[in-house]
Amino acid sequence: MGIMVRGLAPAWRALRATVSLTTGLPKQFSQSFNIVAEEQEGDGKFSTDGPEPGILYPNHIPTNTLQKLLLSAGSAVMSLYDPYRHDMIAVLGETTGVQALRSLREKMSNDPEGIQILQERPRIRMSNLDIERFREMPDGAFGREYARFLDVNNVTPDTRMPVRFVDDEELAYVAQRYREVHDLMHTLLGMPTNMLGEVVVKWFEAVQTGLPMCLLGAVFGPLRLSTKRKKKLIELVPWAVQSGRNARCVCSFYYEKRWEQSVESLRKEIGILPPPSIKF
Repeated sequence: MGIMVRGLAPAWRALRATVSLTTGLPKQFSQSFNIVAEEQEGDGKFSTDGPEPGILYPNHIPTNTLQKLLLSAGSAVMSLYDPYRHDMIAVLGETTGVQALRSLREKMSNDPEGIQILQERPRIRMSNLDIERFREMPDGAFGREYARFLDVNNVTPDTRMPVRFVDDEELAYVAQRYREVHDLMHTLLGMPTNMLGEVVVKWFEAVQTGLPMCLLGAVFGPLRLSTKRKKKLIELVPWAVQSGRNARCVCSFYYEKRWEQSVESLRKEIGILPPPSIKF
């Protein structure tokens, strides 16, 4: 019981923030969840100095099949209830996407640029980015448009959840890389961070990655859209799907070396079709 509780603690913290799941559970079981959750609050990082047995990377929480099933079910429910719960979407992707992550790793391993990424393992974080330099780049440059996206939508790459439940160190990096290039996809696809933009990006990513969480967001996301925005999907979704099929693996591009490249030329290189002219 103690192992299961410890493995589920991060998801439990997120789930209990929105809805109480303790009703009907034995009091001792519920209290154990809360105790472990409080113990793990901190910065969410595991020390790499003398890691515990089974800990493969910082933040890793080993889980067995039953624990993953429970995490998958709980995070899926919460993701459908509130599509903006990125923490729950992250848990869902980690517990259901192992095969898709293996496929992504294989694609990266078959690409020279992808191999370099797997070897060097770059991270897209504010501490690694010169945002002020990006803002001084000419309009249309990838770095300039990415900085504009961050400024307009008031987001940073540091808001992405760390990977925790992937029980393979290299696959965990692939999952983290996918997560960190998500905002770059918004930039290249020209999509805002509202629900309409997220649904379009999820359709693109679902075709690209095969991750179940992407398909879930693509299918159920439109339920939260107004009738007016649903009509825009009629034109946007076919374009996103076609672009996803046409594009090379988006995780195989070393974006950190392409900030000065124009968005237009990078789109062409990746295989993203020109986006439709639609006002958001």
